[in-house]
Amino acid sequence: MAKVTSKLQVTLPKRIAEHHGIAPGDEIEFQSAGDVIRIVPAGRTLHSELSWQERLRLFDAASARQNKRQSQRTLPNKPAAERDWTREDLYTRGKSD
Repeated sequence: MAKVTSKLQVTLPKRIAEHHGIAPGDEIEFQSAGDVIRIVPAGRTLHSELSWQERLRLFDAASARQNKRQSQRTLPNKPAAERDWTREDLYTRGKSD
């Protein structure tokens, strides 16, 4: 984990720099991406620049996979009266009085 210095500088871990082909003297860009900051070597384009049609197609495919998984899931069908625990037991389990 890197720390920010008093001059707002950050050291990039060597293993990550080598993995992405970043060498001393290379320029990098900081991009705001919602709640995170993305570091991109200057001049490189992101692969995530998809058209809205492609994004929609990928979303529909992921939704279909999720629906298939949920339809194959089998959950126990025991009523609460047949269980040997209650919801309240979950909040006190493992706590000493």
